[in-house]
Amino acid sequence: MITEKFFRDRLRFLRNERKVSAREMSLSLGQNESYINKIETGKTSTSISSFLNICEYLSISPSDFFKEEEFNTKNIQDLTTYCRKLSPRQSEYLLELLKDLTK
Repeated sequence: MITEKFFRDRLRFLRNERKVSAREMSLSLGQNESYINKIETGKTSTSISSFLNICEYLSISPSDFFKEEEFNTKNIQDLTTYCRKLSPRQSEYLLELLKDLTK
């Protein structure tokens, strides 16, 4: 199901995937520097026209933005929960493993 949280998390994921800051993206969209941050933190929402501009900036279609199979927030949440339970040494090991898996 598509929720506001999914929208915020998906926007953050896609932005980070492109290695662009929220500030940089905001300014590129002709908005104030905190625009994207406010969307990602749930302090504001976006209009349809702004959403379409965001998709254009990210070079994706609106339908691709909402493809849950490419971004499963539940799995991310579960991973985060388990990672918080790890010791520093275990965290380092897991990070190295993930880096190796994603090469």
